[in-house]
Amino acid sequence: MDLPIVAAALPALGWALHGSLLTHRLSTARRDPLTGLHTRTGWTARAERIATRSADAAALLVDLDDFKAINDTYGHSAGDAVIAATAARLTGWVSGHGIAARLGGDEFAAIITDPARTPGLAALREALHRPVAYGGQTVPVGASVGVCHLADLPARTLTDALSAADSAMYAVKGRGRRNNTPRARS
Repeated sequence: MDLPIVAAALPALGWALHGSLLTHRLSTARRDPLTGLHTRTGWTARAERIATRSADAAALLVDLDDFKAINDTYGHSAGDAVIAATAARLTGWVSGHGIAARLGGDEFAAIITDPARTPGLAALREALHRPVAYGGQTVPVGASVGVCHLADLPARTLTDALSAADSAMYAVKGRGRRNNTPRARS
């Protein structure tokens, strides 16, 4: 073996290994460890590309209803099972026609290229309201979904779409849980 070639190759190999490890760490940091979904950071760039490239794109926000009561009644492990089930149901509904994310806590987001390519919002709402089996118990689940079709916006930005979906989601929460009176947000 030629010693100068080996001496030159070792640092390059070390940098390649280091780069690979950093890429893996960055990828892992952009995924939620409980659900495997993208985090807000990992999701935003991909969602913005869909928002600008897909004429029929729609943004969704999902918030679990009374999630604190699930944790208080059934325990945090059951709450984790509900979070994981919600992520799986949302991912299944998106099914290759967009991307889903866990924004944090019990909040999720998705952007889809075309709502006509999904099973429909009624199917999503039904899936999100199915109880979750955990520890021999049936945990009831409810979720509010807000949707914004980007074509309905004056400017097709992800920020505006998420804001509109957020308003729609809270209107749904208000009708569903607070006697048809939308709740004030702080």
